[in-house]
Amino acid sequence: MNPSIWSLEPDLVFLNHGSFGACPDPVLEFQAALRARMERQPVQFLTRDLEGLIDDARRSLGEFIGGDPEGLAPVSNATEAVNAVVGSLDLHPGDEIVVTDHGYNACANVVSRAAERSGATVRTVSLPFSGIDPDLVFRRVVDAVGDHTVLVLVDHVTSPTALVLPVERIVAELEGRGVPVLVDGAHAPGMLELDVDALGCSWYAGNCHKWMCAPKGAGFLYARADRRHQLVPAVLSHGYNSPRTDRSRYHLQFDWTGTDDPTAFLCVPEAIRQVGALHEDGWPGLRAAGRALALEGRRLVAEAVEADDLPPEAMIGSMATLPVDALVAPASHTGRSDPLNVALLEEDRIEVPVVSWPRPPHRMLRISAAPYNTEADMQRLADALRMRGVRASGAPGARPGR
Repeated sequence: MNPSIWSLEPDLVFLNHGSFGACPDPVLEFQAALRARMERQPVQFLTRDLEGLIDDARRSLGEFIGGDPEGLAPVSNATEAVNAVVGSLDLHPGDEIVVTDHGYNACANVVSRAAERSGATVRTVSLPFSGIDPDLVFRRVVDAVGDHTVLVLVDHVTSPTALVLPVERIVAELEGRGVPVLVDGAHAPGMLELDVDALGCSWYAGNCHKWMCAPKGAGFLYARADRRHQLVPAVLSHGYNSPRTDRSRYHLQFDWTGTDDPTAFLCVPEAIRQVGALHEDGWPGLRAAGRALALEGRRLVAEAVEADDLPPEAMIGSMATLPVDALVAPASHTGRSDPLNVALLEEDRIEVPVVSWPRPPHRMLRISAAPYNTEADMQRLADALRMRGVRASGAPGARPGR
């Protein structure tokens, strides 16, 4: 890979691509040109040109993720997409929404708030970390669905534990029963090969700023044809009562939710082109290389902290997590970041997240293998952990009943 196209600090080992991504300079330059065009004639750009530009980006994204462009809507991020879907549901007391305890906290908050306001119930499926496998995930999620289930929210790639869940099997089983599934695919586009049309879920929420390396603020909501009519965006604007018939009501509502900077989504085709060109085998080669490096990084870190009983390789994409013991926080520690995260950043110049999961005191260290990362980066992290005497903690979720 060519490290010169990334603006990351040169002395920093950046192993946290999964949080916010990192956009290569040529794509940022493309965005800057779009912004300059917008500012030269804002009315022309936003009222006359924008719909066509969005349509072009939508077609490119649809080809990349295997999604009908008519079902794709631009949003700022996957959390916004989840807000739109959950906020569009007509929930009643007694309804149930099924989630897992590996889900993203922000999306769990969306579901909890909707349940509080409607009298619905949230059923959280407990999944282990050690001892997990795709069959167990499938069985527990499907078994949690009952006669009153109106939505299942399941992650394609979990954020706190970095596990690829068997969404294809879950969606096929539950949608076949008439139970709608919303897949939180924040980490999947660019990391995994996607065909959302074939997947068959009711809705799919995705980010383009993570593993596709588009600018921040580029996300999408995919809705199956029979699910589009009921959706409204998280922010209502003119499209809600537009009399226009030349575009779908779905696009009229989501393509314009008020004045903002739409250039991040418009850069998606350029990100697909630029990042795909980084590997001689294109995106398939990038995905394979990222997974191989994540597995090697997991091996190196596991040896350093003496971790074992990790999830199977089949559930790993371009990220991996390991349970680690916590460092004792100094008296001056604010609590906003884990002490281990702070020590690695400030003393070793390694940016890697350490989060509490499923609850304190359990902690998970998550490594990302982005196009700019190398095995030397992983070795540097392993050496730093070994030097600090960090050890693997008791595996969270391994106790009976979980």
